[in-house]
Amino acid sequence: MSFQVAERRIVVTGGAGFLGGFLVEKLRSMGAREVFVPRRRDYDLVDRQACRRLLVDARPQLVFHLAAVVGGIGANRHNPGRFLFENAMMGLQLMEECRLAGVEKVVAVGTICGYPKFAPVPFREDDLWNGYPDETNAPYGIAKKLLLVQSQAYREQYDFHSVVVFPVNLYGPRDNFDLETSHVIPALIRKCVTARREGRGEITLWGDGTPTREFLYVDDAARALVLAAERYDSSDPVNVGSGEEVSIRDLATLVAQATGYAGRFVWDTSQPNGQPRRRLDVTRARERFGFTAEISLAEGLRRTVAFYEQEGR
Repeated sequence: MSFQVAERRIVVTGGAGFLGGFLVEKLRSMGAREVFVPRRRDYDLVDRQACRRLLVDARPQLVFHLAAVVGGIGANRHNPGRFLFENAMMGLQLMEECRLAGVEKVVAVGTICGYPKFAPVPFREDDLWNGYPDETNAPYGIAKKLLLVQSQAYREQYDFHSVVVFPVNLYGPRDNFDLETSHVIPALIRKCVTARREGRGEITLWGDGTPTREFLYVDDAARALVLAAERYDSSDPVNVGSGEEVSIRDLATLVAQATGYAGRFVWDTSQPNGQPRRRLDVTRARERFGFTAEISLAEGLRRTVAFYEQEGR
């Protein structure tokens, strides 16, 4: 199928956020003239009436649902109830109101935190339900997996057109660099730059450095969402990533090189590692809507560090 995104009235929930900002820029660069970005102060999607009011006000034909309450391991440990409730309610209510309003298509963003803790590597979409997620972020992961169940159920009962993609860990310029809530790459960048500027020769990091992760540059992720909207029409889940795996220990070395930090890392093994390994099988995205990552980790880190340095933080 071909779905002409630029010709639609579009809502991007979470469009003022990290991935959302890049997606909105991409949509507008494609010629989309009606792209509406709701703000939480005006439309709190945890409230169903706000979901309904958003659709009345914006009259979208296409909805990208990116809004989420997110954070790293620390934030997930401190907010499991909030992350479960708010993410589940936003997704369930928004998609139901989209169905009732006759929205043509919804593209929803899941999370690889929903994969089982010991899923075979590389993660294949068929393994999503073969075990419980890692305990450090299971409430968040399960809340986002509800989007997939809802998408499949609504397609079966109502012939509602929605797709759910599962991006790997994202990074890039304009990321969240707050050490209390950030993910691993922006946190490492901030720690390395700060240590270099202050002349410190030692940085403490959580865990033992052995877990592996896969990362996707944010602009690649935005492009994947557009391709999914235009070319994909199934409720089968789709992984979106680079397909390349790096250990946290090696990642720290790469970030140190990119930031010019010459000191050493000390690993605090009293803190959790999180999921042991993460790497996606990205075959389905390539075969079903033609997505392949273009920005290498080294180049993406260079761009992200340059942004952070330029912002003068």
